Amino acid sequence: MPIQLKEENAGRTVAVYVSGKLVKEDYEQFVPEFDRLVGLYGKLRVLFDMTDFHGWTLGGVWEDTKFALHHFSNIEKLAMVGNTKWEEGMATFCKPFTKAAIKYFDHSAEAEARKWLEEP
Repeated sequence: MPIQLKEENAGRTVAVYVSGKLVKEDYEQFVPEFDRLVGLYGKLRVLFDMTDFHGWTLGGVWEDTKFALHHFSNIEKLAMVGNTKWEEGMATFCKPFTKAAIKYFDHSAEAEARKWLEEP
């Protein structure tokens, strides 16, 4: 499954694991589950793990853009974890699409990313 969601810290944090190339259909289960969590807990802190992630198809980009616009203010903090230069650049690219504090972490620093998400 290219997008996996895992609730952590009693719902306060959501770990999102993406892999492969995301297509439109990948968002059909992800978006309703994310919406449910926002409904239960309000603003979320998100660990976005891009291990083995290869980007999006055109349909995937459109679904991701709609998701970002819909959840513009539902994410409080976004820790992006990856291991390539273009993934690091995504942290900068995402800033106009959210009110969240965003920070990039190398995959080897995932523990640091989780710690940052827990800080007030």
